[in-house]
Amino acid sequence: MHAIDVVEIVGAVTILVAFAAAQAGKLQQRTITYQLLNLLGSGALATIAAMQLSWGFLLLEGSWAVISLLGLRSLLRRKQPN
Repeated sequence: MHAIDVVEIVGAVTILVAFAAAQAGKLQQRTITYQLLNLLGSGALATIAAMQLSWGFLLLEGSWAVISLLGLRSLLRRKQPN
């Protein structure tokens, strides 16, 4: 197994843990933890997709990463005092 395979598996597991926890009612989707897990996992997978020129996978994971980043940014802005 190559290092890239490990990163790919860890990225996928990170996203799946967040999703499974949300489905089980253990983690709310509008939380920093959920958004951060999705951002880290999808960012890793998007990077691999870009390196391998896998355009469909890059579209999916890149979009997922951007959406997670926007969600995380929104949550962090709410926590800041005005």
